[in-house]
Amino acid sequence: MTAETPVESQRKVGRGELVPGCPAHAEADGTWRIQDYATARAFLRRHDTRQAGFAAENAARMKDRMRLPVLYRDGAEHREHRRRTAKYFTPRRVDTAYRDLMNRLADEQCERLRQHGEMDLSQLSFALAVAVTGEIIGLTEGRGSMARRLNRFFHNPGDTMDPRTPRGIWNKLRSSYTVGMFYWRDVRPAVAVRRRARRDDLISHLIDEGCRGSEILGECITFAAAGMVTTREFIVAAVWHLCTDDDLRAAYLNGDEPRRLAILHELLRLEPVVGNLYRRTTVDVPLGDAVVPAGALVDVNLAATNLDPEAVGAEPGAVCPGRSRADGVGDAVLSFGDGPHRCPGAYIAVQETDIFLTKVFALPGLRMVREPAVRLRPEIASYELTGLRLRVG
Repeated sequence: MTAETPVESQRKVGRGELVPGCPAHAEADGTWRIQDYATARAFLRRHDTRQAGFAAENAARMKDRMRLPVLYRDGAEHREHRRRTAKYFTPRRVDTAYRDLMNRLADEQCERLRQHGEMDLSQLSFALAVAVTGEIIGLTEGRGSMARRLNRFFHNPGDTMDPRTPRGIWNKLRSSYTVGMFYWRDVRPAVAVRRRARRDDLISHLIDEGCRGSEILGECITFAAAGMVTTREFIVAAVWHLCTDDDLRAAYLNGDEPRRLAILHELLRLEPVVGNLYRRTTVDVPLGDAVVPAGALVDVNLAATNLDPEAVGAEPGAVCPGRSRADGVGDAVLSFGDGPHRCPGAYIAVQETDIFLTKVFALPGLRMVREPAVRLRPEIASYELTGLRLRVG
């Protein structure tokens, strides 16, 4: 396959014609694109770039008034924070501290489906992801439905609208209201409890570091987006694939845990929830035969790099669990990113998904009665799947 040949893919979520292996190049708007695996991984591992995308430019305006969430920090400060909080996300920690929790919460969501007979999967998967991530963060003292509040917040399109228009003003007010409700009903009660008696969770750690309430709120929103929303979407994408591929579903249901995880990693490779990662250079960076100037915006196209045959072998667009990959290429390739900003909750997300899916597909008479609608959200380079309905009995 040549660099000029788009890849045919079994993806459910269309990401346009992708040309993995295409050399790094600048577009007309000045943005640099990376679409091959080797260049993307090397670039993401650099320490002389800074976070872009995910409204990083808006967050940067607050850096003189507060400590920014870890997503928006770089350099030594970012590395030190990741080092100190790594213990909350290790495989050992997940197995010993969270596996029983995941099983209990997955059982609760399956019971909801069984009682209703039919439900939208995104409601079940989001409730599960919110509860699991909330436990890890320390958001356990909230009043009412935290999932409902967060869902309203993440569905608010205010940041993409002109704030000078009436609709833009309304959405800004709505966004401020939903953030305020999340703080007063979820974050503030959790912080108050942990100021009196620390626990082994992220909020207690942030209190020990001297963070103010607004700074803890920022971290909670960041982890909510990374650990709740992305897991919800991947669960729906995985169920969609399994419900429309009898052989793949049989392999998953009859496989042991390593086999099941291999299938989930392959689906995540094919359907990365976040399709693009953005960085801004701070020095001139050589990329192949080109040099990216300092201050340039660089788009690392994960949706393309994950299909690079040099990394993942033949038929990169096909679902092929256990495929032969090049040395050093991970199971999910770059779906969790790489380098300093690699997703810390990768192991949690996959384990949580596996536990939930094994229980869901064990329900008698389970079937998909409606496929989801697909929406791409360019503001976070993500997809959103809504309306996949499951029926049991």
